[in-house]
Amino acid sequence: MSAPREIFGSNFGTLMTMIGVAVGLGNVWRFPYLVGRYGGAAFVVLYIAVVVAIGVPGLMAEWALGRATRRGTVGAFARGGLPLGGALGWMLFVVVTAATAYYTNVVGWVLYFALGELLRGVGVSLNSSAILPPEHGFNGTSFGLQILATAAVTLGAVWVLIRGLRRGIERVSSWIMPTLFVILVVLIVRSLTLPNSWAGVEWYILKVEVADLTPRVAIAALGHAIFTLSLGGTFMVTYGSYLSEGDDLRSNALWTAVGDTVSGLMAGLAIFPAVFAFGLTPGSGPGLLFDTLPKVFASMAGGWMFALLFFLGLFGAAFLSAMAAFEVLVAGLIDGAGLTRTRATWSAAGLVMVFALPPMLNMEIFVPWDLTFGSGMQTFGALMAAVTVGWSMKRSDALRALSATDATVPGWLYAWIRYVIPGAILSVGIWWFITSVLGVAEAV
Repeated sequence: MSAPREIFGSNFGTLMTMIGVAVGLGNVWRFPYLVGRYGGAAFVVLYIAVVVAIGVPGLMAEWALGRATRRGTVGAFARGGLPLGGALGWMLFVVVTAATAYYTNVVGWVLYFALGELLRGVGVSLNSSAILPPEHGFNGTSFGLQILATAAVTLGAVWVLIRGLRRGIERVSSWIMPTLFVILVVLIVRSLTLPNSWAGVEWYILKVEVADLTPRVAIAALGHAIFTLSLGGTFMVTYGSYLSEGDDLRSNALWTAVGDTVSGLMAGLAIFPAVFAFGLTPGSGPGLLFDTLPKVFASMAGGWMFALLFFLGLFGAAFLSAMAAFEVLVAGLIDGAGLTRTRATWSAAGLVMVFALPPMLNMEIFVPWDLTFGSGMQTFGALMAAVTVGWSMKRSDALRALSATDATVPGWLYAWIRYVIPGAILSVGIWWFITSVLGVAEAV
């Protein structure tokens, strides 16, 4: 017989864990550069609307699937009644393995940049950008550094996950998330005291142009909401399987969305005023993190200290998401292969290290890897989770799973999950396929 499934020990630990999964690199890195790419405040307004309308019920659906089946990705879809659900669960297991691999590489980059800033503070020069993969070809220095950094992050995840849910995941999340918010407050104060910083605040959240509220921006906001809230039939389904029957999914989903959104807004307030203060480009894309921001920190007095705080905070947030990704794999090996937690954890670590090698080579491999196993397949997994709850489970079972022991959800919410959420997610998937796979220009 399998061991009883562990559940979260406290409401605070539950929320810190869920918010930690959601925040990750998505809101401290991806959210600010998407704001820059899609015109500033218009993106922020549409993003908040999408989080409320789609993100909150989407979270509820994935948690309900996990709690009702007491299984992670491997097992939840089959127990939820989805045709070929068992095969889908193992397919998503492979997808998460590949996604965890490249994501752990990026977490390793962040760790190395933090080390570089720490050494700069004591007068030792370290070329942090040496860890980044070349655009094409092969660079032995970058490859070696990435192996070491990725291995360090992986071993850190192993150390936490072997301890289980309460003593490992929940305890670490309860320390890291409050620390991240304190770091963001310090960085915001410093950023706002720079000359000409207010121009960045106005561009970021105060100037909403009606002409910028386009379908293209709305789709981008919807896609980011799915990405940053970790909807994908994987992370949140697995963590949902650790929720107690008395946990109020509506309240937890709302607070998770609030914490996730606030962290993203705070990250922008820490970044954009400083970017404008030094006359740099806010819409610089992914390079905002590893190119633009180091230049900002290098230009300000005591910049190494603020850079160290930023990269340490970013590492903490990214590590929590990486830890959740590892836990999807660990739970899958426990549920699907009957391994002990210790054996499952080390097996997951080995798989990730093997899959991490190809995207280390160069950006020609890394970028398509990200688009396929990150953006594309995450959208597909989120769609399958919503379809399972809305269409495969019996209506009475779905409503029971969505409800707490002392509160029920209204029927309209079930209808919203059944019809609107899949439609919204499908629109993101179609848009991603047209623009990222077919290469059709975003014209609207």
